[in-house]
Amino acid sequence: MAASYEFKPDARLNEGELAKRLDTSRTPLREALNRLVAEGFLIFRSGQGFFCRSLTPGEIMDLYEARAAIECEAARLAAIRAKPADIRALEMFLIESRADYQPETSPVELVRLDEEFHLRLTALSGNAEMSRMLENMNGRIHYVRLIDLKTLCERNGPDIVTTEPHRRILEAIKRQDSDAAQKEMRNHIERRLESITENVRNAFAQLYAP
Repeated sequence: MAASYEFKPDARLNEGELAKRLDTSRTPLREALNRLVAEGFLIFRSGQGFFCRSLTPGEIMDLYEARAAIECEAARLAAIRAKPADIRALEMFLIESRADYQPETSPVELVRLDEEFHLRLTALSGNAEMSRMLENMNGRIHYVRLIDLKTLCERNGPDIVTTEPHRRILEAIKRQDSDAAQKEMRNHIERRLESITENVRNAFAQLYAP
C-alpha cells in the first residue's frame, strides 16, 4: 500500500482505520509502520503521527541517482567477481524473459522482469548489502517506474521496451570488462532521468483521477 501510493502522498494515516482494514491489533501495526519509516516508505512526525512519503521530482531523482551509484558499482564488481555458472544462469533468465517482451505483456510484468534482472545482476557482485539497498530502492521507485513504462509504451509503442540494454551489460560482464559493464549500466539507468518530472506529474494525475 505504501509502495503503490495507495496512501496518497503526504497524507496522514489513520491507525485505527488501518488496523481494522488489515484485521490486526495496534501493536503489530505500529511495529510495521515504524519499520516502513526506517525503510523510507513512510514519515513519522512527532505529535502528529504517520504520513505517506512525498512524491516530488527531487526525491525521485535522489533515488534514481542512488540506484545508479549502487548498480554501476555492482556491475563493475560483477565483471570481476561473478562465477561463470552464475553468469550463465542470468543469461538463461534473460533469454527466457525475452519472450515476455511482447505488445500484450502488461507494464506491471515488464517492470517485474526488469527488477528481477537487476537484482540478480547485483547479486553477482557478491555484495549482499548492495542487494539489500537495491531491493529497498526498487520498492520506493516502483510506482514511478511503472508510470514511466506506461508513458513510454503509449508514446512509442510497446516494442520500444527491449532486453538489448541488459544483454549489453551482461556481455561486458562475461568479458570481465569492468569499465564497459559500469558504462553500459549507467547509460541504461540514466537514459530515463530527463523524464522524471513528467512521470511524477503523470503519477499525480493517475493517483487523483476521478
